[in-house]
Amino acid sequence: MLASLAAATSARAELAFFADGHTMSIKSHRVDGESLVLSLRSGGEIVCEPGLIVQFTADEVPYPEPEPPVIETAAPVVDAVPFGEIIDSVSAANEVPAQLVRAVIKVESNYQERARSLKGAMGLMQLMPETARRFSVADPYNPRQNIEGGTRYLKTLLDRFPTVGLALAAYNAGEAAVERFRGIPPYAETQNYVSQILRLLGQ
Repeated sequence: MLASLAAATSARAELAFFADGHTMSIKSHRVDGESLVLSLRSGGEIVCEPGLIVQFTADEVPYPEPEPPVIETAAPVVDAVPFGEIIDSVSAANEVPAQLVRAVIKVESNYQERARSLKGAMGLMQLMPETARRFSVADPYNPRQNIEGGTRYLKTLLDRFPTVGLALAAYNAGEAAVERFRGIPPYAETQNYVSQILRLLGQ
């Protein structure tokens, strides 16, 4: 009996005739040791004694295969950048890469709009009082005003110096220091500052 049942395991659409007169449409069957395993169309299996089933025949009624489950993948979560809209609009208006402005803010204040250094630098882009006055920033702690002033200052430095690294060094140590040393000043703070921002920019 088991040998004859095993010969039919290649059928993928079958009718199983039970000894009690019932029939069942199944996907397939196989012999597993002393048991008979029926694979159901809806998924899952039934394990039974071989003696419960009289015979298997091909099921002539077509049944569509169940559609594979659709796994919906959530859209990737993009970390929201604080003040992102302001940064994008101000950067575009001044033709300064937004990623550069973001990197400067990250290193200068870590997006803390009320940040103030021991030297008196203020706000997101850590504007010194003379820089704030130079670029007409009335309130250095106002995010938009601070970003506008800092970005305009960056634009001035990018236009003046031949590389981004030198412009950043001037932003940190002052334009005179870069001119005096004809390059990035040999200050550990400035060199680390430039290195951090360039690394954030992937440079």
